[in-house]
Amino acid sequence: MCGTDAALRKRVEALLNAHEKAGDDFLESLPIGDTITLDSPSLTEGPGTVVGPYKLLEKIGEGGMAVVYLAEQERPLRRRVAVKIIKLGMDTKQVIARFEAERQALAIMDHPNIAKVLDAGTTETNRPYFVMELVKGMSITEYCDRHQMSARERSELFIQVCHAIQHAHQKGIIHRDIKPSNVMVTQRDDRPVPKVIDFGTAKALNQRLTEKTLFTSHAQIIGTPAYMSPEQAELGELDIDTRTDIYSLGILLYELLTGTTPFEAQKLHEAGYLEMQRMIREEEPAKPSTKLSRLGDTLTDVARQRRSTPELLRRTVRGDLDKIVMKSLEKDRTRRYETANALTMDVERYLRNEPVEAHGPSVSYLIQKFLRRHRVGSLVALAFTISIIAIIAALSMWDQNRRQRAEAESNRHRSILSQARESIANGDHQGALTYLEPILQGRRAVPEAKLLYAGILVDDRREYLHDREGVIADMETYVALARPSEPLTPHEQTFRNFLGRLWQSTPVNLGPVVNSRFHEHFVTVSRDGLSLWFTSDRP
Repeated sequence: MCGTDAALRKRVEALLNAHEKAGDDFLESLPIGDTITLDSPSLTEGPGTVVGPYKLLEKIGEGGMAVVYLAEQERPLRRRVAVKIIKLGMDTKQVIARFEAERQALAIMDHPNIAKVLDAGTTETNRPYFVMELVKGMSITEYCDRHQMSARERSELFIQVCHAIQHAHQKGIIHRDIKPSNVMVTQRDDRPVPKVIDFGTAKALNQRLTEKTLFTSHAQIIGTPAYMSPEQAELGELDIDTRTDIYSLGILLYELLTGTTPFEAQKLHEAGYLEMQRMIREEEPAKPSTKLSRLGDTLTDVARQRRSTPELLRRTVRGDLDKIVMKSLEKDRTRRYETANALTMDVERYLRNEPVEAHGPSVSYLIQKFLRRHRVGSLVALAFTISIIAIIAALSMWDQNRRQRAEAESNRHRSILSQARESIANGDHQGALTYLEPILQGRRAVPEAKLLYAGILVDDRREYLHDREGVIADMETYVALARPSEPLTPHEQTFRNFLGRLWQSTPVNLGPVVNSRFHEHFVTVSRDGLSLWFTSDRP
């Protein structure tokens, strides 16, 4: 009956031996509550059981095929470890093959974020076990929520998980069941350290993890549906590659940000087998920020667990984090990140406010990321730019006002000159001089006003000079040289030269009489034609 199964034969023999010792009155003589003590070792392990050099203390985990115990190693050194033992009755060839594959997968990896294998062996009932470093902690989602870690802090912790998976891929190992319960977080030096565990469904690339044959039945799903990639849901593991883990990492990040998975586990369970496969393969998940908006009343609690507010959390997730997650969750794996390292680098770019690969090129996006990355420098540059613009605007307004005042003054001067010319035409030289006087006393004397003024004086002097040809010639020369478009300085110089020549041409014997009119408006300190001054009063 037992064939070559030595363990089963040993257990059957123990039962037969106990039956013989019990006798025919076994059932009648056994008081209620008494315990049968067999000569063979206990068929199941539990707290207090010694397995090899390890004393089991308490059960700390249980899966479909194995149980994990907290244990204490007694020799050759004393330390606390985790011992994983195949469950009683689950030690079939297929389960044992997967168990050995997990043990070997852990053995070939050496990474600070992957639980290490320390030892391996078999129990007295011939069930295999292996010993791992003890990871004292809780699942990554529970740890983040309990410590109210922000979206940024969760992203930083997620990066360490990506490093672990990248290491596994480099060793040719695909995890195939990345989920929060398989990423435990412990603390070291008051810092969270994630540890990836449970490689029980791992698949090796280009190598064998065990000499035993691993076989997956036709309708057997490998992994957890809520975290499973579309190709993994196809039930065919021959075409699975490392990008299936990228998908699962994307869902893990999704849950870290939103508190839920794209397809809720309960909904997948209720959908049925085929519908569940269809949903995973065909339905597009909502973006994390959209998922947050649909949480309703629970969003407040989700935001609080991330030290945020509902609106701020949505703004934080919207944009780069949305893009990174959705690129990881592409149905077409060729559109996902090629490696866990590529995913890591994009999350790191997000944390540094650099453009992420998932977003794609865009001038406005690149400028936005540059400004965020260089926030202080950008603010200084912006303040400087605003100051320059303000100065330019102020100067422009000042210049505009100056031009308006100049134009108004020019219009006033034109009106005055028009009135002065009209007075001259009517022979009213005194009236013309009255009009011209305010212009000549202003800051900027108008050349045309000076010409009119000089013309009036010359006309007055003609009476005393008897139309002297030299005076008339000088007047014509001055009028010919005067151009309204010419600079003011040449007009001034020409005007002074003209008056100087006019003064020189005055007969000496007529000075006191002839100069009476002239001296009402001009005083000269020399007769060189260069030093004439305006004055409104007689000296």
